[in-house]
Amino acid sequence: MSNFEEKLDNSSLTLEMWLLWILAAGLIALDGFDFFVIGIALPFLKQDFHLTSVETGAVAVAAIAGALLGSLTLGPITDQIGRQKMLVVDLAIFILASAGTALAWNAWSLIIFRFLVGVGIGADYPISVAYITENVPSRLRGRMVIGAFTFQAIGSFLGAMTGIIIITIFEYLYPDSILPAVQYAWRWMLGVGLGFAILVAILRFQFLLESPRYYIAKGDYKAASEAASQLLNETVIITAETEPQLEESDLNYSSLFSAKYWRNTLFASVPWFLQDIATYGIGVFTPSIIAFLAFANETNFLNRELESATSSAVVDLFLILGFILAVLLVDRLGRIPLQIIGFMGMAVGLSILAVAGDPTQTTDPNLLLIFSGFVIFNLLMNMGPNSTTFLISGEVFPTSLRASGAGLAAAIAKSGAVLGTFTLPLLRQSIGVSMLMIMLALCCLLAAVITYFFGIETKGLSLESVNEPHV
Repeated sequence: MSNFEEKLDNSSLTLEMWLLWILAAGLIALDGFDFFVIGIALPFLKQDFHLTSVETGAVAVAAIAGALLGSLTLGPITDQIGRQKMLVVDLAIFILASAGTALAWNAWSLIIFRFLVGVGIGADYPISVAYITENVPSRLRGRMVIGAFTFQAIGSFLGAMTGIIIITIFEYLYPDSILPAVQYAWRWMLGVGLGFAILVAILRFQFLLESPRYYIAKGDYKAASEAASQLLNETVIITAETEPQLEESDLNYSSLFSAKYWRNTLFASVPWFLQDIATYGIGVFTPSIIAFLAFANETNFLNRELESATSSAVVDLFLILGFILAVLLVDRLGRIPLQIIGFMGMAVGLSILAVAGDPTQTTDPNLLLIFSGFVIFNLLMNMGPNSTTFLISGEVFPTSLRASGAGLAAAIAKSGAVLGTFTLPLLRQSIGVSMLMIMLALCCLLAAVITYFFGIETKGLSLESVNEPHV
């Protein structure tokens, strides 16, 4: 008699699998939108609330710090109560906190609500990757996970377009004053994110399905049979006899650091940590960096922000293209080669930006170098590590630890994001753009080296065979 793994791997993609995938993609799109739109909103917030440099950094980093806490705490809870229930909690947190950010009355209220938004975002990583990896055929797992993660770039692009549209509206309605835009444009930007969150919540309650593997790991074979039958659109009977003995009942959070799984934990988290230093440090401040490098001579505030937001939208198209390349290549080249190539490409892009930001070379902005650097960085980042690190975090841990391991990896990654986001504005002032880009390039090269020596290739393997000992 076939077990669930064999039935799943021999199945075609059912409507339920697609609905599950769309739900996970919607959550990831929310993350991408929130991640990018705050970079466009920050210049308006800075003027409206008269933010200091420290407060500006705190606003930018608050959601990322919240994501660190959410990934670290809600991942293990997801393994305990299930993926389905945690999604409800996650969306409730996200919607309430998003409403609070749009209605914030001062810098500290905004920071608190942004932190809570981040908690919701942090839960999305382990929930989404566990949901997809556990419920699609292994032959399609890599493409499906990365395809869903592509919506991070789509969300970022929507964030950029939202900023462009709102700035344009305020510029048209109030051509003689920037005060209305300063006071209200950022609220509308963050309010659009709230609208998207409500749409995802509506979708969430149209589709209720727990992962059969979650029930199997818990020994609840009746519930597993019902969930598997719904997922595969056929009658599936799951018993203790049909499923392999995974010996997961004695696993707990500390198992992530055991001799059996330490390499999995290191591989899933450390390259992701180094990547996020660069990804978030550059990504959140892309509009500001472009404005600094390319539009420093523009004296009109709204014109400068519109030009930088438009330019950011253009370079963000290469984020989407990078994800498309990852979908096409991940099951051909494999996770390890793609991650190494991506890290090296990020280093090249950052090195080009270092040359563009060197004030000793020229006093005029070199637009070709600036946009070439951003294009290469964004393209190779999403073709490689920004896709593979998320995928790997859901593949290298056993079912009973999958959300915990993915959550821990995401939390460690977000500590890198906090480091990059909070320190980048300070370092840019103290050591300059050029030296900062070189430091970030070195982080990417180090991540490539760690991937080479500690990588665990998961291409074409079932989740059960991936989770064999690595010592």
